Amino acid sequence: MKPGTATAALVRWRSFLPSSGPPMTLDGGLPVTTGGAGVPMAAERGGGGARVAPEVVVERDAAVATPAMERDGGVGAGVAPTEAAESDGGGGRSCGEQCVIRVAEEWCCARCVCVGPNPMMARYVYALIFLVTNLLAWTVRDYGHSALGELRRLRGCQGARYCLGAEGVLRISLGCFLFFFVMFLSTMKTRKVHDCRNSWHSEWWPVKIALWMALTAVPFFAPSPLIQLYGKVAHFGAGAFLVIQLISVTRFITWLNDCCRSELNLKRCHMQVLVVSIVTYVGSILGIVLMYVWYAPTSACKLNILFITVTLALVQIMTFVSVNSKVKAGYLAPGLMGIYIVFLCWSAIRSEPHTEMCNRKAAVATSADWLNIASFVIAVIVVVAATFSTGIDSKCIQFKSAETESEDDDIPYGFGFFHFVFAMGAMYFAMLFIGWNAHQEMEKWTIDVGWASTWVRVGNEWLAAITYIWMIVAPIVWKRRQVGSSSACA
Repeated sequence: MKPGTATAALVRWRSFLPSSGPPMTLDGGLPVTTGGAGVPMAAERGGGGARVAPEVVVERDAAVATPAMERDGGVGAGVAPTEAAESDGGGGRSCGEQCVIRVAEEWCCARCVCVGPNPMMARYVYALIFLVTNLLAWTVRDYGHSALGELRRLRGCQGARYCLGAEGVLRISLGCFLFFFVMFLSTMKTRKVHDCRNSWHSEWWPVKIALWMALTAVPFFAPSPLIQLYGKVAHFGAGAFLVIQLISVTRFITWLNDCCRSELNLKRCHMQVLVVSIVTYVGSILGIVLMYVWYAPTSACKLNILFITVTLALVQIMTFVSVNSKVKAGYLAPGLMGIYIVFLCWSAIRSEPHTEMCNRKAAVATSADWLNIASFVIAVIVVVAATFSTGIDSKCIQFKSAETESEDDDIPYGFGFFHFVFAMGAMYFAMLFIGWNAHQEMEKWTIDVGWASTWVRVGNEWLAAITYIWMIVAPIVWKRRQVGSSSACA
């Protein structure tokens, strides 16, 4: 007899159960009580919503049912499944039996789904690998001198001179980049969950951990000129990561604003939206005032005054454009964007060298070890969280709106884009740990410090404001162009 579905097994089970009597015991010693129709009483009592223990239903398969029939010698023992089904009165099944079969089939399907690849859980494992790589790069930079004895044996390190400090960070970053780039090449264009690449993305962890460790070790055998070349390329990769990140953040803010201003939520969330808009706008202005007090105490701090003043102007411009009668984007989006660019301005000023007279707050943080360490830990967590949140937002760089609706067997997020973002993030954290300059010495427990870091963050702030303004103005511009072209054709 060919082992089949749980449905056939239950038909056979139904055929040998006695019409009444004491509880029966199946192979595993599990008691089964039957009612008058030979159906388990749990199913008979439950009617249309009865529940049966899934283990009992699944275990009564073909390999077990036939011996049980022959041993028990009950009614219908040794009867073939088809005959048993026909003996129920013209091939019909009772309500209780149909319920048991339905529950059994649903349980079998649920078991098949649960044991498959889980891409939602896999993304957290990749984030953990990325976090461990960050900590490893920091260890090589700040505390790598204890490994001098082992690194002297590596020819590419030249007595460990080129495997510690900034170049050691670049070597760790290169290994992380290679790992996620390999994952990007092997998972790109994956569309369905039943694709074998979904299994590679979500499973095979021992193989991928071994691959990550091997690719992390390989750069330590590479010559120093190759690592320096990677450091120059990493500037562009880190810049691409920042662009993708700010597009993702801006897109999320505009989406949230449109969602709150929709007809469905406008009346219900009007007061909440108004309160959040006021709080964010006031918070932006308050942050700008505090930056004037902390980082521009005298007129000699001209560069900081320029940064803060431009930030104030950008906040006002974004607000003015958003509330314009032709745009009508409301106050929520410019308030959130104002908070975001004020944070970027603050980060840029904090990235100035701690010896600057206008950066007194950073000097205070350096003198207090616990505050400096806490800032460093928070910065690393923010980097990992930003990489993770950007990686799962594969729609942020789509230039065309998806015309086809998503199906049940579609993957939950773009695997290729996810690994690409993490590969760019590997370059980005390298730039943070070396201050965007491979030839400068970084102090312990510091991250993203130096004039290069300052200007990168300032440029990121200005680009974020320009991107937001374009995203809310572009639909109006394209609409006018389409109207103009259609009228010209007419």
